[in-house]
Amino acid sequence: MSYVLNKELTLEHPVLNPDGAGGWVQSWVAQGTLWARLEAAAGREKSANLSTRSVVRYNILVRGGPLGAPSRPGPEQRFTDGTRIWKITAVKEHDPRGQYLICHTEEEVAS
Repeated sequence: MSYVLNKELTLEHPVLNPDGAGGWVQSWVAQGTLWARLEAAAGREKSANLSTRSVVRYNILVRGGPLGAPSRPGPEQRFTDGTRIWKITAVKEHDPRGQYLICHTEEEVAS
């Protein structure tokens, strides 16, 4: 089975860097780009610090890769496209042969 992957996303992983004051600052490093298919799954509102944010869950389909390969997405990583960010919460194989992966993600947007 073949799918139309029509959205180019950057896969990023977190890196902790010393902040010079004994602590750490998290930054993100690009691992590469993947072609994907985005499908909105569900949404909700989230309130914090006198502001409201919209959280939308997406299922993002990408081509599979071997476990441990840098091109294979995993939890704690994220996809980006310009200013849009999708935090990866879980990854599972879409088919028995592992040709495609489904990445469960969340995109948070200020309302």
